[in-house]
Amino acid sequence: MRLTDFWGRLEQVFGAAYARSFAADHAFADLSGRTIDDAIAQGVDTATIWRAVVAAYPDRVPSRLR
Repeated sequence: MRLTDFWGRLEQVFGAAYARSFAADHAFADLSGRTIDDAIAQGVDTATIWRAVVAAYPDRVPSRLR
């Protein structure tokens, strides 16, 4: 998944204003306790990061974005 696609999905789910804050502040167990920003900076594939978001928030992510 392209980085622009990832950010677009995150903004659709959490809103444009909150998505960046969410990416900086929320640590995910599926990302070894890293935030989205940390995982991206460390070269984790965006598809892997997105799967962690979906796993953590299954009720919030619509099926069309999974």
